[in-house]
Amino acid sequence: MKYFMRAIRAVLGPLILLWDKAFPAKPITREPAAQGEVDEAAQGLKLYQFLACPFCVTVRRQMKRLALPIETRDAKRCEEWREELLSEGGSPKVPCLRIEEAGNVSWLYQSKAINEYLEQRFAA
Repeated sequence: MKYFMRAIRAVLGPLILLWDKAFPAKPITREPAAQGEVDEAAQGLKLYQFLACPFCVTVRRQMKRLALPIETRDAKRCEEWREELLSEGGSPKVPCLRIEEAGNVSWLYQSKAINEYLEQRFAA
């Protein structure tokens, strides 16, 4: 079963990335001052993700649609970020949004919850 799932991911991953490239999310436009405020607010956010994970793709599309410059950290390819996700976030699952506000850090898992948070916080 393990090898079957690995094979499925090997086939579906590139297809998901191709679909995302072919049909990119269209970003909203804001006035420069408003976008500057959003850019500043987004500096405290980091997305731990895998490149070809379909749930991560949905979060990255939401980020693009909302024109959010959130740093992405590939926890599959970088051992340091994977360890940080596990030790500080508590689980190696992705996607995970690290939220730092006023010196407090929280970790938000699940693509649906992350997308709802981003929509509520940054939608025009």
